[in-house]
Parts: sequence; C-alpha cells; structure tokens
Amino acid sequence: MQDEIKSGTNPADTQPEKETMPSLEELLKAAELAAAEHHDAWLRAKAETENMRRRAAEDVDKARKFAVESFAGELLAVKDSLEAALADASPSVETLKSGVELTLKQLVAAFGKFNLADVDPMGEKFDPHQHQAIQMVDSDQPANTVVTVLQKGYRLNERTLRPALVMVSKGPGG
Repeated sequence: MQDEIKSGTNPADTQPEKETMPSLEELLKAAELAAAEHHDAWLRAKAETENMRRRAAEDVDKARKFAVESFAGELLAVKDSLEAALADASPSVETLKSGVELTLKQLVAAFGKFNLADVDPMGEKFDPHQHQAIQMVDSDQPANTVVTVLQKGYRLNERTLRPALVMVSKGPGG
C-alpha cells in the first residue's frame, strides 16, 4: 500500500477505462452514410432492371421482325425456279411440267422444314377446328364425313393456319 501512496495512484483509479459510447452525431453520420450506400445500390439495381427491360423489348422486337427470315430464305429457291421457268424462251410442255414439279418439291421441302403441313381430310370425320364446311350434300357416307375437299387446309406446328374448305355428308338418306 505504501507503494501505492508513493506513486500517488488510487486503487480505484487503476480499473480499466470504460469504453466510450459514440456520440449521437457520429451515429447519425454513420446512418446517413449507410442510407446513401443503400440508395446508391437501389439506383444501380433500378437502372440495371430498366436496361434489362429495354434489352428484352429490343430482343422481342428483333425476334418479331426477323421471325420468318429462315423461312423466307428457303422460299428464295422456289422463287428462283419460277423465274427461271418464265425466263425460258421456248419451253415445251414437258419441261414446264417437270420444272413445276421440281418447284413444288422445293416448296414442299421448305414447308416440311418449318412444320407447315397440309390438311387433306377426304373421308375423315368433320372437325370444326381443322375444316370449314361450305355445304352439306347427300351421300352414302356416314353423317358429318368429308366427301369433297375444295381447298386444302394448312397447319403450322399443330395450329390450324387455314382450315380446309370441305363439303360434308348429310348421311345416308339425308
């Protein structure tokens, strides 16, 4: 104890100093800094979202604009064949017929490549989703059977693009 008196220190004074609490001004500055960081992050996220929306809209617009590009490319060969047939100075019936057959094969191949199929429902039961009945006729076929196809229909990827124009049976003794 004498050592303590000599040194002039009080035993109560030797306790560790209490940690000082940050002032309200420091807390406010820290909160404002955090708020500014959050606001900046929110603005960046908002800008990124707007950029993504704009890019997506541009992509959709381009997809819509150029959706038929491949199909159009396939049809160019068909057009070239037709123009070549018309450019022939002295075509015979046989060469015209074989040229038209070749051109039809090109067109059918292009249709097949893009899942465009014809609907020729002769003898099938009438289906209002694929056929358009123009007239009902007397026939020995069962009722609602397609007896005449006036114009083929077409389906694109299992969706009716154009219904087949048909005549339908009234049924025996109709």
